[in-house]
Amino acid sequence: MGEDYVIDFLSDEWILNSFLSFLYVSISLFIGFKLDIEKKFVFAKAIAYSLILFLFLYNFFHLHLGTWFFQKRLPLQLCYITQLICCIILFIPKKQLLFDLAFYCGVLGGFQALLTPLIDDYTGIKFFYFDYYFVHSTIVLFPLYLFYILKMKLTKYSWLKTFLFLNLLVVVIMPINFLLDSNYMYLSKPPNVDHPLASGIWPYYILKWEIFVLFLLYITYLIFNSRIFKN
Repeated sequence: MGEDYVIDFLSDEWILNSFLSFLYVSISLFIGFKLDIEKKFVFAKAIAYSLILFLFLYNFFHLHLGTWFFQKRLPLQLCYITQLICCIILFIPKKQLLFDLAFYCGVLGGFQALLTPLIDDYTGIKFFYFDYYFVHSTIVLFPLYLFYILKMKLTKYSWLKTFLFLNLLVVVIMPINFLLDSNYMYLSKPPNVDHPLASGIWPYYILKWEIFVLFLLYITYLIFNSRIFKN
């Protein structure tokens, strides 16, 4: 396995990658606004297919390199789960709950991952570097595209449902971490990155997350239902 690769906040590398990620999201949304209604759905499916492709390539390369381990590669990280939701949401009939989850987890989780980049067990293969930024930028982009371009809406208690879903994940994943000696969703120890909310002694930093995440979910709901941001 490789070593964790951390990109320091406001470093030249961080600024360049953040700019390119912002440009990618902005251009994709701009294209979506300019398309007619039928092509809007085609473009959305193209984004979903790209996530499916990267999901396949990510696991293929890790298997090929011998770096696929149950302790690291199961789809139990929040951004990985969000990626899976984005892959399937357009292809199933009942999608409102999935949209609510993808919106909060994608926009907030993806943005946080771009703000404090950490490529765990980076083997030096450039694909994993590009994959990190492409996937995390796309899980921010895709829910915004569904919200603004395809006019999907957040339900009234979507923020609360998402909070309950996240806590359900905690209940499920914590014993898995214990059995596998893994650190999915960073529930066993904080990530190896300088972040004020991702530091401290277990389990106190998790309790700090709980309070902050509940507040952030509700504020996000209020913002995107305001006149300024509402679709």
